[in-house]
Amino acid sequence: MELSKNDNIELNIDALTSEGSGVGRYNGLAVFVRGTAPGDKIEAHIIKRSKNYAVGIVNKIISSGASRIESDCPYSKRCGGCSFRHISYDEELKYKKNRVQEALTRIGGIDVKVDEIIAADSVNGYRNKAQYPVSVSDSKMLAGFYAYKSHRIIPCVDCRLQPVEFEAVLNGFSKWVEECNISSYDENTGNGYLRHIYIRKAFETGELMACAVVNSNSVRHADTLVRYLTEIKGMAGICFNFNTENSNVVLGNKTVTVWGRDYICDILLGKKFVISPHSFYQVNHSQCERLYAKAAELAELKGGEVMLDLYCGVGTIGLTMADRVKKLIGIEIVPEAIENARLNAKLNDIDNAEFICADAPKGAEILKKQGINPNVIILDPPRKGCGKELFDTVEQMSPEKIVYISCDPATLARDLAILKEKNYIAQRVTAVDMFPRTPHVETVCLLSRKEFRR
Repeated sequence: MELSKNDNIELNIDALTSEGSGVGRYNGLAVFVRGTAPGDKIEAHIIKRSKNYAVGIVNKIISSGASRIESDCPYSKRCGGCSFRHISYDEELKYKKNRVQEALTRIGGIDVKVDEIIAADSVNGYRNKAQYPVSVSDSKMLAGFYAYKSHRIIPCVDCRLQPVEFEAVLNGFSKWVEECNISSYDENTGNGYLRHIYIRKAFETGELMACAVVNSNSVRHADTLVRYLTEIKGMAGICFNFNTENSNVVLGNKTVTVWGRDYICDILLGKKFVISPHSFYQVNHSQCERLYAKAAELAELKGGEVMLDLYCGVGTIGLTMADRVKKLIGIEIVPEAIENARLNAKLNDIDNAEFICADAPKGAEILKKQGINPNVIILDPPRKGCGKELFDTVEQMSPEKIVYISCDPATLARDLAILKEKNYIAQRVTAVDMFPRTPHVETVCLLSRKEFRR
């Protein structure tokens, strides 16, 4: 039978995609179905049929696989966030470790066995940052998250991944919207005021920051918003971010603080860190500590090294290791993050750190021209990974070791293959479950130059 859209078929799910969707085969054709688990037998309704694959939705579960559990979130079937709410945590960890292993082998041709994955203590309430799209109708605000592969908002103020304080912040915004008749941004027309609500929490200190991302270059009714949000324990800063661009980027370039500080302060591995709205900071505090501790373990610092921290953000990785090296140099393209990094060094009485505001390839080129050759380079790039230009510069610097931290196994595998061509060999790889119940996984990898291999 030739499969067509709107067909109902029985399907055995035997694998998961990188996004957490179940995969089954119908007459050899791959069929992707969200919300399914390996071992499930389902009746699927086909909603899309292309030449090489089909997409279905679950009509009913005929029989459940061994890893299937009951989701504890009423939004998980509609929200695009948690792909593993219906799958046991043990199975999720196995999947993520295997995903890293398969990417290294299949994409990178890397012959290294992935160490046991570092599991999280808790799969709930771990996120220290949230960005909520909003919609306002009749002065009533809906905030939540986008449905899978859409810009349709699923209302959700009590997400299982967020700390409980975020719900209180959303309630404060809702009162402000209603009292001041605040409109919401319409991406189709470009009209409306409030685009997103952006919240951060410092888990060790309890400090909160709330930010209204607005489609304007002006602040409206800030006194009312401040009145509602300052009732919340831990509130340290309230700001407005101006974003008038027609794009999917959440934050604009300019932020104005209307109450309190323009940063919050957290503690990571015993070091103090200030975090502004634009600063990169890992979203899972406890797992971040484990990740950075593993990175330091792999680096095996002796005290005499010059360490280069590329994509350094607010300096978290490098500064947590600064007391184990002779010199730390951090490079980051976001000016506010570099300001934070320099302040973080002062807060922790670290006097052997230097921070440069530049993109990673340009910053590395500056150091090369100055004759600075680091012994150890830390790479923590964005999801797209590193570029060839950067690797050429790294090769010329000729460090003994590279510690590569990645949030995407595919780009990690691609980049490790490039580094292998430049005589840097992957020796240890550890997956870290930074994002429980979602399909994302963090990985830390040690590479050594061939003549320095242990």
